Amino acid sequence: MSGSRIPGFYKLDVKERVEKIKAFASLNEEEVSLLDAGLSLEQADGMIENVYGIYSLPLGVAVNFRINNRDYLVPMATEESSVVAAASNAAKVFRSSGGFRASSSEPLMTGQIQVTDCSPEKAAASVIDARDELMDLANQQDPVLVKLGGGVRDVKARVVGDMLVVHILVDVRDAMGANAVNSMCEALTPLIEDLTGGRVNFRILSNYALERTARAEASIPLESIGEDLARDIVSGYRFASLDVYRAVTHNKGVMNGVSAVCLATGNDTRAVESGAHAFACHKGGYAPLSKWFIEDDLLKGFVELPVAVGIVGGGTMHPMARLSLKILNVSSARELGEVLASVGLAQNFAALRALASEGIQKGHMRLHARNIAVMAGASGVEVEEVADLLIEGDKIRVDKAREFLDDLRKND
Repeated sequence: MSGSRIPGFYKLDVKERVEKIKAFASLNEEEVSLLDAGLSLEQADGMIENVYGIYSLPLGVAVNFRINNRDYLVPMATEESSVVAAASNAAKVFRSSGGFRASSSEPLMTGQIQVTDCSPEKAAASVIDARDELMDLANQQDPVLVKLGGGVRDVKARVVGDMLVVHILVDVRDAMGANAVNSMCEALTPLIEDLTGGRVNFRILSNYALERTARAEASIPLESIGEDLARDIVSGYRFASLDVYRAVTHNKGVMNGVSAVCLATGNDTRAVESGAHAFACHKGGYAPLSKWFIEDDLLKGFVELPVAVGIVGGGTMHPMARLSLKILNVSSARELGEVLASVGLAQNFAALRALASEGIQKGHMRLHARNIAVMAGASGVEVEEVADLLIEGDKIRVDKAREFLDDLRKND
């Protein structure tokens, strides 16, 4: 098997799904064994403080994704029903039109150095005059990064109120970059204080990765989705563009996919989420991260967001993150960002389509009914059969799960 289009994948049992993923990603037996083991207590104790246990989340894979003419199986870690299924279904829809086209900017992260007790305008001029010296000193802090083609690309000075804020723009290559950027900021402190005559206070990376974004777009002929549905999807986007109450939930739908892939690959979900929501405000008021429109008899979607993610260092060293990255098979942080944007757009389309047609609850109800069936003890084909019986109109008869399961087994 070489493609991400796996018909009936959701109908397979867990072992069968693992075999499909094993074949796609060429996993060995040791890697497969991690799927049922994950993180040890000893490993967890080395990651955070005061460890007393391990909290597990379901790890699913979104199928059908084709991005820039390449197939991907996309690992997603989430507790929310329907997210993985919705992404897979949306990817199938766009696959028929060639899939997603994605691009990204260079992996530039910004470090901030706050300078107080100075004349900000005069201090800014002094910093700019010493730009080359500052860049050289910063690059000395991480010769490995520089050797890999990264390092400081620019130094800027901003007057913010009564203080000066120095920005260093760092190409962090395939890392998220927090450690490298923070080390550089701290190393520049003495020189900046000498240059400005002020006092350096905060020195830290900014999660507003405005220089490090990924974009994805996709389109589908109106005839394949229906013109009325397409126009309702566009109307739903316009609703989000005009009303912040709707925009927040619209963007939450985008981030359902983005955050799930971030978590699966060991990346900092809080950093990406905060950056994305700040980016939603970068033109003024809070706005949708994606947009939808009709052009040339096509429904077209586009999304752009900051992607402060990496494939080396930090949480990506988690054994399950390493496994997810192998399944995803991305070769750079930029490529990972392009996958994130594509998954976010797919997730957003799935939500808009559901809202414009049968409503969001139908799919949620089906998955919730399956969860109830499993909790009652159902397994294999029993799960779907009990779920069918549990759904009655717009309600789930939770209290009947065990009774329905017993009846099924008696009949068998």
